[in-house]
Amino acid sequence: MQIFSPHTSHARGMAIFISTMLLLSNLLSTAIAGSIELPSFGDPSGRVMTPTQERRLGQAFMRNVRKSLKVVSDPLLNSYIESLGMRLVSNSSDANQPFSFFLVDNKEVNAFAGPAGNIAVFTGLILTTESESELASVVAHEIAHITQKHLARTFDSAERMGIPTAAIMLAAVILGAASNNSDVGAAAAAGIQAGLIQQQINFTRENEKEADRVGINILADSKFDPRAMPTFFTRLGKVNMVYDGHKLPEFLQTHPISKNRMADTLGRAATYPYRQYQDSKEYHLTRAILREQQFNDPNQAVKFYSKTLAEGRYRNAQAQRYGLVRALIRTHKYQEAMKHINLLLNKDRSSVHYLTTKAEIYSQTSRPKQAIKILQKGLKLNPDNYPLTTYYANALLHNGQAAKAERILEQLIKRHPQDTTLNKMAAMAAGKAGHIAQGHYFMAEHYYLSGDLESAQRQLEISLNNSRNDFYISAKMAARLKDIKQEISDLKQRKH
Repeated sequence: MQIFSPHTSHARGMAIFISTMLLLSNLLSTAIAGSIELPSFGDPSGRVMTPTQERRLGQAFMRNVRKSLKVVSDPLLNSYIESLGMRLVSNSSDANQPFSFFLVDNKEVNAFAGPAGNIAVFTGLILTTESESELASVVAHEIAHITQKHLARTFDSAERMGIPTAAIMLAAVILGAASNNSDVGAAAAAGIQAGLIQQQINFTRENEKEADRVGINILADSKFDPRAMPTFFTRLGKVNMVYDGHKLPEFLQTHPISKNRMADTLGRAATYPYRQYQDSKEYHLTRAILREQQFNDPNQAVKFYSKTLAEGRYRNAQAQRYGLVRALIRTHKYQEAMKHINLLLNKDRSSVHYLTTKAEIYSQTSRPKQAIKILQKGLKLNPDNYPLTTYYANALLHNGQAAKAERILEQLIKRHPQDTTLNKMAAMAAGKAGHIAQGHYFMAEHYYLSGDLESAQRQLEISLNNSRNDFYISAKMAARLKDIKQEISDLKQRKH
């Protein structure tokens, strides 16, 4: 199922962390107001964005992130990070807003948070962690930055500048940060002196201390090891001894690690009783997927996994075998891959990873009916599961059942409206089913979510020309087209 494969090549340099978002907002407010005035945190006179304004800013933020960075589309990977994130959010007493978690395909050790509770985790971060609690500690830290209102200035500035401008300028800053050259972002953002502003808006020590404290509480309440935070941050801090200051991972640049900070987090973590914490199987399987993708030559991956399995050199036997299966599929050794996936299914017949992978082998070997059958079995064991349903719809689509696939995808999109891949799949299904207008509508949403507003407009115009006999569909598309045209117009006006 190649449509789900995330990008395997990595962009040079770092991408943004939370300070970039803060930098953006102040660049924008400066460009509009003509001076640098930073409101203090918690200022009662400061304006507060309404939930609708924050949601719109969050959507604009995500469109530009998708346009500028390699956002992972694999439903197995996305399902894991979303599940991990929501587990932490559910145990945060201050989490009174929606949250969304996504992965960025980049080898750097990084994460960032944006408006409307959008939190990104870089794939490199997952591979660097040595336990699920370490990964959870970074996510919990980011959740704390949001729940403790450390993004308040961003929202205030965005309200004054207008949502469309925020989206455009965000893209400029992302490109500057991703190129490892802050001057690029500064130049793109109307020539503002980014370095000067950055000094004023980086998280304060108090912000970091508070995020650590709240994050550790979230970890403990979520049944993760609270000691994982100081352990992981201390290990990252050792990077200082091998990197010069200009090449530190972005996480360390935006979250400087001091001895006092580590002592404080260690002290807080020590207040919780010590016990053993077990990583979930999904954590190990997620790492197996990402690690296998790092091999440019899949044959080398097969050799690596075969050798380490034979020698017993692994942290989790099932995950190591699963990595071998993924490598065998890439080398088209389907018979051997099927043998190993069956061994895994004998240990866990309800595993979503194993079931979808077996279905993938059937699909790759031109046995779509068997793929559909195994996915149906999986859905009986895991009703409404996001990855299974996505794979099931894709199997139907490629087995001449486009109309059924379209219906399933339409319902799935209601639960995952920001999923660009689902909208693209739905467009394909609708087109094959002969629902031309609906197909163009789904494609318009795919383009819109990807940040290509002009293409979205064109798709909606085509859709309207094919939906004149359906008043409801025509009205819906006309309203959507009007909104997108207005957004494009606002962006053009603000550029001038």
